Amino acid sequence: MTPFEPVREKERADTVIAWVLFTGAFAVLWATQRAIGFPRDESFYFYAAQNHAGWFELLFSHPSRALEDGSITRFFDYNHEHPALMKNLFGLSWLLFHKTLGWLPPAAAFRIPALLVASAIAPMVYRMGSAVYGRAAGLFAAISFFLVPRQFFNSHLAAFDVPVAAAWLFVVYAFWRAQHHPGWFIGCGIAFGLGLATKHNTFFVPVVLAPFALYLAWKHSRHKPEARAWAVRLVALYLAVAVAYALLFLFIAFAPPGNAPRIVGDVRTDAFIERFTLLSPATLLYGLAVAGTVWILVRLRRVDEATFRPLAAGGAMLVLGPPVLYLCWPYLWHHPVQRVAWWINFHAQHNHYAWFYLGRLLREPPFPLEYVVAVTAMTVPVSLFAPMALGFFTALGRLGAVVLRRSGWARAADWQDALWVANAFASIALISLPSVPHFGGVKHWFPSMPFLGVLGGMVIANASAWVVERLRARRTLTRPAMVAWALTGGVMALLFAPALVASVRIHPYGTAFYSEVAGGVPGGATLGMQRQFWSSHITGVLPWLNENAPQGARVWLHEVTGLAFRDYQENGTMRTDLRGFEPRGPSADEIRAGADFAAYQYHQEFREHEMAIWEAFGTTRPETGLYVDETPQVLLYRNARR
Repeated sequence: MTPFEPVREKERADTVIAWVLFTGAFAVLWATQRAIGFPRDESFYFYAAQNHAGWFELLFSHPSRALEDGSITRFFDYNHEHPALMKNLFGLSWLLFHKTLGWLPPAAAFRIPALLVASAIAPMVYRMGSAVYGRAAGLFAAISFFLVPRQFFNSHLAAFDVPVAAAWLFVVYAFWRAQHHPGWFIGCGIAFGLGLATKHNTFFVPVVLAPFALYLAWKHSRHKPEARAWAVRLVALYLAVAVAYALLFLFIAFAPPGNAPRIVGDVRTDAFIERFTLLSPATLLYGLAVAGTVWILVRLRRVDEATFRPLAAGGAMLVLGPPVLYLCWPYLWHHPVQRVAWWINFHAQHNHYAWFYLGRLLREPPFPLEYVVAVTAMTVPVSLFAPMALGFFTALGRLGAVVLRRSGWARAADWQDALWVANAFASIALISLPSVPHFGGVKHWFPSMPFLGVLGGMVIANASAWVVERLRARRTLTRPAMVAWALTGGVMALLFAPALVASVRIHPYGTAFYSEVAGGVPGGATLGMQRQFWSSHITGVLPWLNENAPQGARVWLHEVTGLAFRDYQENGTMRTDLRGFEPRGPSADEIRAGADFAAYQYHQEFREHEMAIWEAFGTTRPETGLYVDETPQVLLYRNARR
């Protein structure tokens, strides 16, 4: 028996299934992306991607100029609060498929990398689920991710939320593979760097994986004193560096600015961040940690491979992650430490946006502790949510039974069960903290969803296997394998059908979806839930505007950015003669003077805007609107005073 928990080895059929899942996911996303509107965030990323594309054009034509800090800042300063990897890919895709070849409209060209990255979730989660729990579990996990309407919607966007879920999954996948195959620890470090270059959520992955690295190293070094000694040295190194950082933080963050007296309890995190320079104690500590990690791991590998693997996967994230981030983000090239410090500080002090939840307008912390779990239950179809929740608590119960040494009632859990549970829980727990901003619908805890899918698939596979065993005990089966697949396939078809119908019915307005728990879309509105996410539903009234608006009419598309207004026109979704109007207030007088039409997107925090439209236009009757299951989403008004 190997020192690592055995997994089902990949067979040729698994490779075929993985490719079918990937190409199928991409084909469906590609076929449905044109109908998806442009959320306000995506319009910013389109513009940033064009800037990045401009830098690549300069790099191809005048490399020396492109590498100057002034040129890099010119092209990368816009939206530099987010890393560059996905925007680089969006821009290169736009440069190739739209600007150079002319094959695609701009939005489709921007979105191709996002579709590819989203599609990669399917084969990765299939491989993990099928290797540990069987093919049925892997298939359920891979397919169910895209049958959740809000996840399907976001999978189309040239944005970061589904890509960072894929990146999180990729890091965990590489860590898991590293325990069974030599060399994958390097992949874990590279995957972590790519995740950092996608979005800051990835910073938390090492926190989730560190306990597993320590547990596996401790387990495999049992009765191997030399291997354990090296493992202890590595842990001691990290503890020493952590203590040094903590002392440095306390010294700087609590120090009074200049000669001003220190205010008790005033933690100046901005001062700590500002002291990060290339020649600073903080940078020196990181360098010592990297050098120490490499030295210890080289020695450890000579002593014991089994102890080396989990610690190497964790160490590779420290050693390789930041360099990969640096290479993917030209904005860091001339001022790496200061600009990374600014980036971290920006998100540590992120502003709060209003969000409607159970009749409450959430504007500032503390936010309800149950928010994330409640919203997940109300936005994931019940036929998918039920096995996911059951799988999570089943695995959690098995782990608890192992801890209590009472595992005889079910299959003994191992570290892989704990790995799925921890990653299913991690981003949900993080966003659930009352001090964390709650906005953006469900997209901020997407990294948890593939792992919940694996656990849901485990329950289905185990239940089907249990039924087959009972039938075999009665000697009524001649082909148990065929019966098992027929039973499992039938169960999954029954579970997938309601979610598929819901996804088809709601498309392309996925952010409006509410499940049976909420009573559907009307139930969500009655409960006082946010009806949609930032402006993409405007596509529901654009056909009417295109057909009925006079030539050159001025239109206020509420919550649609000026960039998105331009994008709709450039992509042929809205007439190019229509002119955008953006009131500052908005006051009734301003709207009356500036707009011929106003499309109000229903948000509770903006109800006064609709009232201003009524007063300005002299009517409360909309010309048309977008209604999803009779629930108002967008209402279009004509100025009756003209």
